[in-house]
Amino acid sequence: MGRVFSFLVMMLIAATASAQMKVRINWTAVTGAQSGVYVAHEEGIFKRNGLEVELIHIPSSSRGIQAILAGELAFSYMDGLNEAQANLKGAGLALVVGATNRFVFSLMAKPEIGKISELKGKKIGITRVGSSTHTAALYALTQAGLKANDYQILPLMEVPNILTALMAGQVDAGVFSPPTNSRARKSGFRELMNLAKEGPEYVSVAIGTARSYIKANEEITRRLVRSYAEAVHLFKTNKQVGIRVLQKYSRLKDQEILEDGYHQFREYLESIPYVSRKGIEAILTELAEKDPAARQAKPEDFIDMRFVTELEKEGLFKKLWK
Repeated sequence: MGRVFSFLVMMLIAATASAQMKVRINWTAVTGAQSGVYVAHEEGIFKRNGLEVELIHIPSSSRGIQAILAGELAFSYMDGLNEAQANLKGAGLALVVGATNRFVFSLMAKPEIGKISELKGKKIGITRVGSSTHTAALYALTQAGLKANDYQILPLMEVPNILTALMAGQVDAGVFSPPTNSRARKSGFRELMNLAKEGPEYVSVAIGTARSYIKANEEITRRLVRSYAEAVHLFKTNKQVGIRVLQKYSRLKDQEILEDGYHQFREYLESIPYVSRKGIEAILTELAEKDPAARQAKPEDFIDMRFVTELEKEGLFKKLWK
């Protein structure tokens, strides 16, 4: 009798482990920075790790955060600045995966504009006010000595829309992520700054959720982080898979542009997806100029890296990256 009971318990545990847990995940922008989730979804990695994922697209970090707080989805890509601002207002969010800890953007302009300082009096396209494209633009413009009243920022919703506006002469410059920066370069526009190389360490793209959700759904969170880590490895080691997902989500067919975008993110996606403490500290320093609460905050208030740490301790990354 005891053996039968033990067998039944083991079967129940196995069935529970293999059960598909439902979860809604949001991707926010047409960019290779979000390839980890694209690959995990398209290549069956989520399913292999017991997750039944509904992948949805709500543009912009701020809207993704709002949907999380409204209980409409579990996880969303978000940038560190938006997450930090929300947490300082009591949102109770945590970043569980770090995708890029640098600005993987290019500030690009009309061919006749030779340097950033020449953008004085010009129109500059971004996705949304408060987005990572906005933050990247402000960094580049400030580094060139320009002040807020020296230029006009135009929110255009999606990165490809910025290129459309630049080609139509509606803006003079814009901030582009790969593969759209490759399209802009091929169209003859000038790269004024490559922020991935010339910019600071900064939490540009991460995956976050509510701390209350993590507490109630630790196993889902654990499986999500594992799936993401495995997917990034596949993206970075299998060019065919990488280009295939970029082609699907960017809706581009030009192989030269897709390959350029792939190689850019192959370099800058974090292989071991920690959120950079230094990158969070840079955000808090920036916010502290106007928000006293940021001066008392610590990086741990904005991140939960225990699931990545678990994977590292169990040897997953050594196994993957040998």
